[in-house]
Amino acid sequence: MKAVMVMFDTLSRRYLSTYGNDWVQTPNFERLKEKAVQFNSFYAGSLPCMPARRELHTGRYNFLHRSWGPMEPFDFSCFEALKKNHIYTHIVTDHSHYWEDGGATYLPRYTTWEGFRGQEGDRWVGIVNNQNRLNIPKQLESTKMGESFYFNHANRTRMIKEEDFSSVKTFEAGIEFLNQNKDEDNWFLQIEAFDPHEPFYVPQEYLDLYEKIRDDVVFEWPSYAPVCEGEEDKKQAIIRYAALISMCDTYLGKVLDVFDKHDLWKDTMLIVNTDHGFLMGEHDWWGKNVQPSYNEIVHLPFYYYDPRKPDCHGEKDQLAQTIDIPATLLGYFGIEKPESMLGKDLYQVLDKDEKIHEAVLFGSFGGHVNVCDGRYVYMRSSIDETNSPLYEYTLMPTRMRNYFEENKLMKATLDTTFNCFKKYPVLKVPATSMFSSYRFGNKLFDLWEDPYQKNNINDLDIEISMIEKIRKLLLENEAPLEQYTRLGISKDKELSKEELVNQREEKKIRDELPISIELSEKEKQQILFVRDFIGKDNIQVVCKQIEELYGKQSVYDVLKNILQTSLGEKAPKMLVQMLLGFLYAAGNLD
Repeated sequence: MKAVMVMFDTLSRRYLSTYGNDWVQTPNFERLKEKAVQFNSFYAGSLPCMPARRELHTGRYNFLHRSWGPMEPFDFSCFEALKKNHIYTHIVTDHSHYWEDGGATYLPRYTTWEGFRGQEGDRWVGIVNNQNRLNIPKQLESTKMGESFYFNHANRTRMIKEEDFSSVKTFEAGIEFLNQNKDEDNWFLQIEAFDPHEPFYVPQEYLDLYEKIRDDVVFEWPSYAPVCEGEEDKKQAIIRYAALISMCDTYLGKVLDVFDKHDLWKDTMLIVNTDHGFLMGEHDWWGKNVQPSYNEIVHLPFYYYDPRKPDCHGEKDQLAQTIDIPATLLGYFGIEKPESMLGKDLYQVLDKDEKIHEAVLFGSFGGHVNVCDGRYVYMRSSIDETNSPLYEYTLMPTRMRNYFEENKLMKATLDTTFNCFKKYPVLKVPATSMFSSYRFGNKLFDLWEDPYQKNNINDLDIEISMIEKIRKLLLENEAPLEQYTRLGISKDKELSKEELVNQREEKKIRDELPISIELSEKEKQQILFVRDFIGKDNIQVVCKQIEELYGKQSVYDVLKNILQTSLGEKAPKMLVQMLLGFLYAAGNLD
């Protein structure tokens, strides 16, 4: 038996023609749908990149126990299990986070791997003083700037023609593997492209498929922040993203060509998936991670072809998500999944049209814990502005490109309570989250009536039922005890309607401000945003400054100065830019 998984990064279903888009050109996704089953209710689990990949190996959520990080010594890896059961596993990828501190233990789980350099902020091409020596086109002021921006432009000096692009090399390497091994049995191939992740750098050929955009200034790398650009600039980023998706579609087509040429359909599974989506101006936001996990980020495209059911195609509406992929692969190759794996085998959906989930969780570490039952999405924020208690559990204390902070490691203790960690003694490390789910609050959406999540509904009975679904899934996933406390949920019993009403009233009291002047609702929310960032103990000082300068400076300008002073002169420009964007948008928190 053979299997191929084509995985993209940051692929939004709303930009694909098979999911109803009428202007982005994706003919090969149309070809794919003619052969495969398209899932219409497929969700992410843990966000963003490496948390999603960890659960792709383990078949269980990452975000309840830790943030971005590598595979752990106690983790079960689906791909390593295949390897141990004499299934040859090979991955080709240009996802540069695999060769950084926070992703360094993933690729060795495969039999062999091949990587291609140059995506996003990959520290690859060595150009000293790159900020001043590179010929970088003029960028829109709100472009996401920082070290990665300049490393990316250094890498572009080696990506001039289409065949130079790392994603192209990734697909060509995958196709080479298919041609070389088409007559062999018992293998798995993962073709994993970083595209269409930002920056939306794409050959002109694909931009020419779309409406002409301005070329005097470039906007291809939006900050994760509220939208502040005009319509013309916003359109530029959207078209660049669409063009990059069309490029992805072209190379997906080359994989389908190989399947057709060698009739791999007779004995080879094909999965096409992504880790998460991206807000392209919807809800007045760019990006992910720093705002609620709206459907544009978590409701994913997913296609599944199984040679055991070659005539099964069309669409399925059952709830499914990323943690189901490893269970599906193990089942396909006849390998029993471990107790720690909570994902379900998607073959049950194809074979018996079964419902495999009553509800699914998704989220980012320290942010909202979200649940979807197919109709409703509920986003549960922290119960107060401290977002505490919060701990990470790990034996691999690394982040994306560095180690855990020394002051946090000095406070670490050992914990042996988790069965899902094989009762290994793991570090329990105090954690913080830079961005506040509390400021956005709890949100409830009815997807049947409001698929674009425009209206936050107020229904205590539905909210109570969704909180109970979260509680049960937290129990099933051995969530740390402090997660219940952080979210204001009891581990042992259902939250009552009276308790929920009291929580709402307590929030109103917490958010009262010690200030005598009359403020607009937007100004109040801006003050609360700064309070959540600098700490509630400083709110008296903040309000006093606003009163003293009232009539001389706007509330926004006073808060802007306070925020910049708090960050300090050495704060990364990208962080300052992002937080000032949040401050400006506070009060419009969709």
